[in-house]
Parts: sequence; structure tokens; C-alpha cells
Amino acid sequence: MVDLLGSYDVLIAGGGNAALCAALAAREAGASVLLIEHAPRAFRGGNSRHTRNFRVGHAAPTATLMGSYGEDEYWDDLRRVTAGETDEALARLTIRESAPALAWMTSHGVRFQPSLAGTLSLSRTNAFFLGGGKALLNAYYRAAARRGVAVLYDAEVQELHLEGDAVESLAVETEGRRFTLRANSVVAAAGGFQANIDWLRQYWGTAADNFLIRGTPYAKGRVLRSLLDQGAMPVGDPTQCHAVAIDARAPKFDGGIVTRLDVVPFGIVVNREARRFYDEGQDLWPKRYAIWGRLIAQQPGQIAYAITDSKAVASFMPSVYPAIAAAGIEELAGKLDLDRAALADTVRRYNDAVRPGRFDGTILDDCRTEGLAPSKSHWARRIDTPPYIAYPLRPGITFTYLGLKVDGRARVVMKNGVPVRNLFAAGEIMAGNILGRGYLAGFGMTIGTVFGRIAGREAALHARG
Repeated sequence: MVDLLGSYDVLIAGGGNAALCAALAAREAGASVLLIEHAPRAFRGGNSRHTRNFRVGHAAPTATLMGSYGEDEYWDDLRRVTAGETDEALARLTIRESAPALAWMTSHGVRFQPSLAGTLSLSRTNAFFLGGGKALLNAYYRAAARRGVAVLYDAEVQELHLEGDAVESLAVETEGRRFTLRANSVVAAAGGFQANIDWLRQYWGTAADNFLIRGTPYAKGRVLRSLLDQGAMPVGDPTQCHAVAIDARAPKFDGGIVTRLDVVPFGIVVNREARRFYDEGQDLWPKRYAIWGRLIAQQPGQIAYAITDSKAVASFMPSVYPAIAAAGIEELAGKLDLDRAALADTVRRYNDAVRPGRFDGTILDDCRTEGLAPSKSHWARRIDTPPYIAYPLRPGITFTYLGLKVDGRARVVMKNGVPVRNLFAAGEIMAGNILGRGYLAGFGMTIGTVFGRIAGREAALHARG
């Protein structure tokens, strides 16, 4: 039983990867810690429950990673996917600290599977958790319990009260009662506002009603809203988010990783008018998959359809939902409620434009189109081998990029440029400092791990200093 009248050095708002890394780091630094998790115990962990890996810089092969992935290459990958909308100092800090984080994670019970080969092209850059995100969370929660970290479930941090340059108290609601908690230091690790449809609607209008939320339904953004309203400096475009193409048949909330579709590079994608609208083969999937949710969000009705044929099926991981199949393109159009002639024309013009090369789904191959707008830069193969298959796509929102400005010590910065001396942030709530747009596979977990450790350490130092 958590003593809500007791005294703690560090209070942590959140219960996912970043929050747990902060809790463990703070405890290791000698602080007493209370972690406040909005979700019930069975659903603890936020979006981290649905993760599989994190991106690691390394100079040589490891037990779980092939080759090397140096800081400059890592930075170049990030710079390209964000189009330069990133704080380079904080980004490079994250990259440099990703390598030592690997051993730290292992020391707290996280286990990794052998280097991954196959269609994801991640064997050199990403370490995969053995058992996935839930196994990682369970390891951290066990480690936290052994070290005496107190955890309060089913409790929402609704407000943080700032007085001058410090957090004075937190308002927490649990079991229908509201409590005021005080601590020497606070870590905000409560995620973004992606599960708050009303807030999303402020930027996206009624299109937000068609968004599917891949992760936790508990990410309402209450901590973020409270701090922004009190003058914390915002960072990140509120219309930007980690949004991927997921199966349109997925649930509204918490569908997780299994709803994601990796078919896009291996066929074409059309909107409900049966027209293509973007280059499906622009780059390797780990560097470009996270643009497709936003692209689909900009289409009529926020719906699209991936179209391919039987020879492509072995190139991508299947959906948890069965493919929609047909013997002909017009029959397939009928099953998708698309204009039959329009889809047949789109496929015909695409097929005519294909300039075949040597197909290889793991590299930027030379299979492309000519004279087609938009073009397809790689992996272009004719769609001509029945059965023809399709998957309906919706924007799947993972997390939002609007967040809190932080410095290199993870301190939250106010609009006047002054850091709050006892308030630190980690994870999705500050990821917009580094991810102004775009995404790299596994990089959200890297940000949460690195800044969670920094925030926990700094919070403990302040509390006990």
C-alpha cells in the first residue's frame, strides 16, 4: 500500500519506459521514489507495452547487433528523416548515450534476442527485446520493486503547481479522491496527448475522429497541458505526430504493433478515389514507414488501400487481419468499394511505367518507374499475378510531438528561458526537442531510455543536494 501522506525525494508522473528508467536511475542515486501510473496494473507501461526494440549507436558488433553504427551515420539518418527539425546537441547526446544504455538495461533484467535478419533492415541498428515491450516493462518493474521504488496505479497526475522557478505540488486523483503530493523533485514522463481526441481535433478538425490510436488510451496529456498553461516553453509542431499506416480494421485504441502494415513498399497505395498520392518506394521502411500515417490523414476520409499481388506476399509481415483477395483488379475494387474503372486504370498506368531491375527488398534496389507521377523510386514490380490482394489503411497515431522544451540535464525550460530547478522531463513528453518531424524505427525508446536516466539522476541530485 502506497503511503500518500509520506514523503518522497522524487515523484515521477508516468509508468512507461522513460518513467521507469528515471525511477531506477533516481533510486540508484540514493533518492526515495514514488512512480504514479495512470493505468491499472494490468495495462501499465503506456506505449512501451507495444514496442519491440531501440536504436543503438555502436562502434563494433555486439551480441545482439551486427557491424557498426557510428554517431555520424546515426545523426545523418536522423537529420534526413526530420529534415533538420531537431536540436542537434540533444540529438547527439541521445545518440552517444544509447551505447552505454544497452549494458545498463541488461543489468536491470532486460534481455535481447539475437540480431534480426529479414525485411526490416534493422540488424545493424536496432536491438530487439526478448519478449517485446511487455517483457522489458516487467523486468523494469521487478527491478524497481527490488530497489524499493513505490508504485501507485490507477492514479492520474492532473496538475502540477509551479511557484516561481520550482514545482510546489502535484494534484493526483485516485480511487475517486484527490490528493496533493509534494516532493523535492518531479519527473514528467506521462507521454503526449494522442489519446485526447478533442485536443487532436484542435489541429486536425474532424479528420481526428478517423484516427486510430495504436497505444495506450491513458495518454490524455494532462501533465503536458498543465505545464504549458503555466508558461513552460513548448517545442514541436502540434500537428506532427508519429503516425504509421495501420490496418483500418484495428480497434480505436491500444491495437499495438500487430496492427501495423509493412506492405506499402511492395505495391501501390491509393486513396478512396483509387489514385496514388505518394512514392511508396522512397526509402527503406525503417526510415520512412512513419510518414505514411500522416500522408493518409491528409487523404479524403483518412482512408487508403495498399494494393499488391501474390508474388509480393513473402516480402512483408502479414497483418493480424486477413488480406482482401480477388482474382482480378476490378473484382478487388468492388470488395474495397472503390471505382472499378479508376482502380484498373491506376494499376494499368503503374504497370506500364515499371522499369524492372534486380528486385531486393532489403536495399534501395533499381526497380523503379518512369514517366509516372508520383514516381515509385524502388521496389517497383508489375502488379500482374493473381490473386490480387489489398489492405485498408488508416492513420495509426503512436505519439504526438508537441512537448516541453528541455536542456541537456532534462530540466524543463520556461518561456523566459529559465529552467525549472526541480522539474525534469523524459520520453514522449519531450521527444519533440529531437523529433521535430519524421521518425527512425526504435528511436522513441532510445530517447526515453537516455533522457529517463538523465532525468532520474538529475532529479535525485537536486532532491538530495
